[in-house]
Amino acid sequence: MAYQIDETVCVGCGACAGNCPVAAINQKGDKYKIDPETCVGCGACEPTCPVSAISKETR
Repeated sequence: MAYQIDETVCVGCGACAGNCPVAAINQKGDKYKIDPETCVGCGACEPTCPVSAISKETR
C-alpha cells in the first residue's frame, strides 16, 4: 500500500524526497506529494518527516 503526505501538515522541507528509493516523491508548489503509482510502500520516507505528515494510504 502506498504512503501519502498530509498537505495540511507538510512544511515543504523535502527531507522525504531524498530518502525515497524509487523517486515517488515530488515537489508540488511549496509542498511535496507522493505518486501512488510509483510508491512501492517501503516506508523509507515516513521516519524522515520532521512533522509526521506521512502515513500509509487509507482506502
